[in-house]
Amino acid sequence: MNRRRLIWALAISIVSAGLAVRAADPTPALAVAAPAPTALAATNVIGPKIQFETMVHDFGRAKSGEVVKYTYIFTNTGDQSLELSGVHACGCITADWTRKVEPGKTGTIPISFNSAGYAGPVVKGITVTCNDRTNPHSMLQFRGALWKAIDVNPQYAVLNLTADAPMASVTVVITNNLEEPITVFAPQCNNPAFTAVLKTNQPGKEFRVVIAPAAPLPPGYAQAMITLKTSSTNMPVVVVTAVANVQPAVTLTPSQIVLPAAPLARPQTNTISIIGHSTNVMTLSEPTVNATGVNVQVRVVLPGRQFVATLVFPEGLEITPRQKTELSIKSTLPQAPSLKVPILQAPRPAPPPVTPLQASSSVVTNQLRAQPQFKPPPLPPIPSLPRPAS
Repeated sequence: MNRRRLIWALAISIVSAGLAVRAADPTPALAVAAPAPTALAATNVIGPKIQFETMVHDFGRAKSGEVVKYTYIFTNTGDQSLELSGVHACGCITADWTRKVEPGKTGTIPISFNSAGYAGPVVKGITVTCNDRTNPHSMLQFRGALWKAIDVNPQYAVLNLTADAPMASVTVVITNNLEEPITVFAPQCNNPAFTAVLKTNQPGKEFRVVIAPAAPLPPGYAQAMITLKTSSTNMPVVVVTAVANVQPAVTLTPSQIVLPAAPLARPQTNTISIIGHSTNVMTLSEPTVNATGVNVQVRVVLPGRQFVATLVFPEGLEITPRQKTELSIKSTLPQAPSLKVPILQAPRPAPPPVTPLQASSSVVTNQLRAQPQFKPPPLPPIPSLPRPAS
């Protein structure tokens, strides 16, 4: 027992001595070596960079027709040369600009806006193109409000006339924005199909011109120029253009039928789309064609509104140029009681022209035919031979 204790005591002493020796050893521990720096050190290059003092300019309120000017200022906040390659805007804006700006320096973009023909709020965009890699296209805004000494609204009076409203009108307002009152005289119209009546809303300040057709206009397009003299030196004459778009009561598509050359080599079928534009219900009846053998049928696509007429022309049909042939259908619309579609036929093809060689050959043939034909004389009778003796 004492021996075992002695062995444990000896072992503990040896371990303690080893730890004491290691703690007393001045040799430092091995450190991990840091990586060697690369040959090319990283550089922090910004490049050219454009920065505007303001990208939106509001010029406030200006008189229409004036030239409004402004200069946009920008700075190159980068570390390389900034180059502007273009400044683009609408045709009413002209611009110049500093082409090259060094780092830390400023440049300018002066613009001029021709406001002639503009009235009310105006917003224009200006695109600046440069070599800034992060912002190659900068969008500037130029805005404000324009006023006229005498404002005409609308400048173009458009009348959309329908079958249900063939006499619709449009009103043009003439406003005097000056302090002194003005006088507007009676309108003059260069097209008698239109009427223009002047009414005073506020004496000296606001006037109204009511434009309407003088009578129902035929389907299609019509135009008139209306002029009014004023006592103002800013606008001594007011000019208004009136345009009328007249929609027919019924649309027929196609508006005519053209057949192949006569006579028809085989039966042919044609269709016509019929659309009513009135709010009234339309009914069709008695479809006929004034040509022999033509079969006509009318089918309802949309009751009261849309129909399809089918025409079957027989083989051998021939329409002479002087013959007026048409499809006729009765309608219940008072604006279009009878619907008609002309039917035409291509003329017969002309015979091929005669060449000079063919003409001379024909003349020779006719001459030969005109000459008397040679007839040989009759042969003499053959004498009979004597019979031999028996």
